[in-house]
Amino acid sequence: MNIIKNYVNGQIVGSSTDEQDVFDPSTGESISKVLLSNEKDFQSVIESSKKSQLSWSQTTPLKRSRIISKYKNLIENSLEELAQLISKEHGKTLEDAKGSITRGLEVVEFACGIPHLLKGEFSQNVGTNVDSWSVRQPLGISAGITPFNFPAMVPMWMYPIAIACGNSFILKPSEKDPSCSIKLAQLFTEAGLPDGVFNVIQGNKMVVDMILRSPDISSISFVGSTPVAKYIYEESAKNLKRVQALGGAKNHLVVMPDANLEQAVDGIIGAAYGSAGERCMAVSVAVAVGDIADELVEKVNYKAQTLKVGPWTDLESEMGPVISKEHKEKIENYITQGAEEGAKLISDGRNYKIQGYENGYFVGPTLFDKVTKDMTIYKEEIFGPVLSVVRTKNYEEALSLVNEHAFGNGTSVYTSDGEVARHFTTNSKIGMVGVNVPIPVPMAFHSFGGWKQSLFGGHSMHGMEGVNFYTKLKTITSRWPQSIQSGPEFVMPTN
Repeated sequence: MNIIKNYVNGQIVGSSTDEQDVFDPSTGESISKVLLSNEKDFQSVIESSKKSQLSWSQTTPLKRSRIISKYKNLIENSLEELAQLISKEHGKTLEDAKGSITRGLEVVEFACGIPHLLKGEFSQNVGTNVDSWSVRQPLGISAGITPFNFPAMVPMWMYPIAIACGNSFILKPSEKDPSCSIKLAQLFTEAGLPDGVFNVIQGNKMVVDMILRSPDISSISFVGSTPVAKYIYEESAKNLKRVQALGGAKNHLVVMPDANLEQAVDGIIGAAYGSAGERCMAVSVAVAVGDIADELVEKVNYKAQTLKVGPWTDLESEMGPVISKEHKEKIENYITQGAEEGAKLISDGRNYKIQGYENGYFVGPTLFDKVTKDMTIYKEEIFGPVLSVVRTKNYEEALSLVNEHAFGNGTSVYTSDGEVARHFTTNSKIGMVGVNVPIPVPMAFHSFGGWKQSLFGGHSMHGMEGVNFYTKLKTITSRWPQSIQSGPEFVMPTN
């Protein structure tokens, strides 16, 4: 059976004998094994990253940009292969996998502009014959710990900018779908990236803890659940590391009475059930305002029943399985709990079976109505194809729901009223906000990040936030000596 190992210094390596099965979620069968790295493996990654970083930081930004540009072309040419690696191990449809790679590729494109993005500021004559300017310099070794749901896109939110800024980068992908990361690293080597600048280490929590404790690693980037994000944040701070840790979400989509209902329903269906709801920007709560609720629930339920659920190999599939047997059981337990707590179960996705794939990890599109804010399915992140409809009397009540929730990742409002839209975008306490857009994920030249329990640390991801995160600011004040000395000065220059 194929064993997925580490990618270090341009080579596939790994000394550990510990392994873990990698499953095809559509069939429930083990399709390969992934190495669970040990301390010796980790130290080899650190040494490789340290050795390469200094010379890479001294490579001009323009030369770095040219390598990244070649890398962009290689990813585009390998789109089909990368998508198949993702779908085989994650279960999402092939088109969904391709779309996620494209969104990651946008960050690679953004990183190609690094010569411009690293420009500092200059002030002449801050004092008499004294000039001052700022530069941004790399941190050293950066690391990324990434989730199973986007094995290409989320890493590409991190390492292209980190590497463009002159850092070396260590990627620790999810052990559930590790193959794509190796291919991405190999393509970067093919593009001309020096060996050791981008290394991939496979493993579990033991490797994560080694990353967090290592004095050689300067920054940590993380995307995952809120409890783990909080742990990453706290441990990084203890070890004096810069950290951006993106956590969970409970994204609300508010539907006003004047909304274009067909557009709202289509938006909800794609955002709630796409990728089996395993997205941090998935819509998991639809807030129906006023008398639109009955019709909204009816139309969402009708369209949910028409979704084609199946394996990624079926090109007509619109929704695949969830990632694992354990996660399937967790989601189904939430559905049971929602019904027990009094929510009206309109569509039940438990015990969903597909002929020929009876052992796959499929959960059908699930819809709850009349959910209240004290219910578990409302308060907690389910991370599956489960949509809760909450009914409110008016806009003010809907906005309060959005703002009072512990998570603050994304939200949207569907309305035809510009005043309502402006008020919502101004007053919602959420990091990413959409108007008549179901999943308001920013483009690469803006930044991705939530508020409240959805983000720990002072920086969002990609855009200029990414450049600032992966560099440290240095300010220089300079005066060239005159031929005639005027003696020592003991005060700050002011003129």
